[in-house]
Amino acid sequence: MFSTLPRLAAVALVGVDMANAAYSIATVADIKKSSADIAFDMMQYYKGNLTGQTPGILPGPPPAGDYYWWEAGAMWGALIDYWRFTGDASYNDVITQALLWQVGPGQDYMPLNVTASLGNDDQGFWGMTAMTAAENNFPNPPSDQPQWLGLAQAVFNTQANPDRHDKTCNGGLRWQIPPLNNGYNYKNSIANGCFFNLGARLARYTGNKTYADWAETTWDWMRGVGLMDDKYNIHDGAHVETNCTDINGAQFSYNVGVFVLGAAHMYNYTDGSPVWKDRLDKLLNATLVRFFPDNIAFEPACEDQMSCTTDMLSFKGYVHRWLSITTLVAPHTAPVILPVLKTSAEAAVQTCTGEQNGRMCGFSWKKKKYDGSHGVGQQMNVLGAVSSLLIEQPGKAPVTNSTGGTSKGNPNAGSQSDSFTHNKPMTTADKAGAGIVTFLVAASALGTFVWMGIGK
Repeated sequence: MFSTLPRLAAVALVGVDMANAAYSIATVADIKKSSADIAFDMMQYYKGNLTGQTPGILPGPPPAGDYYWWEAGAMWGALIDYWRFTGDASYNDVITQALLWQVGPGQDYMPLNVTASLGNDDQGFWGMTAMTAAENNFPNPPSDQPQWLGLAQAVFNTQANPDRHDKTCNGGLRWQIPPLNNGYNYKNSIANGCFFNLGARLARYTGNKTYADWAETTWDWMRGVGLMDDKYNIHDGAHVETNCTDINGAQFSYNVGVFVLGAAHMYNYTDGSPVWKDRLDKLLNATLVRFFPDNIAFEPACEDQMSCTTDMLSFKGYVHRWLSITTLVAPHTAPVILPVLKTSAEAAVQTCTGEQNGRMCGFSWKKKKYDGSHGVGQQMNVLGAVSSLLIEQPGKAPVTNSTGGTSKGNPNAGSQSDSFTHNKPMTTADKAGAGIVTFLVAASALGTFVWMGIGK
């Protein structure tokens, strides 16, 4: 495994104080204090720890509330990183309760109450959060409960099952898991990106080549089907009815972010392979050019028109965190990434002057002022940007089972999971309905986002 190298202290991430912002990021202490306040305000949206509420989920899904199941899983990952970066354990018990409550009967992050909208990407985000817990040595659950590494392996194993990889489009995961769900006929980048990311990280953590082989296969499939093009643009997805030739060209930052972090782990796992270095560097360059104009995080598919769905309002924070961790497992990227993240975080905190408390964060960071858009995603974005400024403080890369990792694995996890093969295939009426949505996707920019809102 490729060892991490010391980085020059010249790449400083602190030292900026914005006079008109509610938060300062001038010093390490300021960053920790600002992160704590941002996290507190984010958690005011969470009701799962109140009497009569369901642990682990945010208010939703629509119309019951704004948030789909996957975003809560992503939020717990952000809070695990927050704990690691700042040392603040205030939310650790809530995080543990949430992650264990939502495992489902197969202990694979497929709880029955989300079956009607369960996607490979949804399950994948919870699996990546479990992997983050293992890599960060987040306090382990009681011994009679599923363990973080085992949960990540369960998600991976269910997604590696042949039932999930049919011959349409020459392979690749579909967006949705149950065949009856809207979107089952769509193969998309984020579902395959989560699988790739998890495989690469499991390969590095365990040293097991099987995970790496799946990551290689997934990367090759993305390139072969055209969802990742020769310029390293990553497109949203395509439909199985056309053998994935009707590529939806919408580009979202979390698609590239999830692949950058996975590629960085493959680079590390392969001891700095020139092949993976080339892939990582080209994908990273494309990411920074398209999604960080003027070195500020930007969501080009929807930000200028403010047509972003609730899901899309949360993407920036994941990318900030994933890029920061990339600098630890692929240290040569640090001089390129860290200055960009610093500038972007400076812009982010300038949006945090909104609402009655005078410190809620907005969405459009390039405006450098509050834009009236607030919610879990907006807070989580800035939390990720600010807390990850401390990436160098821990002084080491995420652990593995040979470098101090304590989470127990279960290579057979997920073997008793529901394959959903007992469900009937899509009928002609189902396909006709999906075809209508496909038409909407092609018809307008707003239609592009239908796939992000259905089944999440």
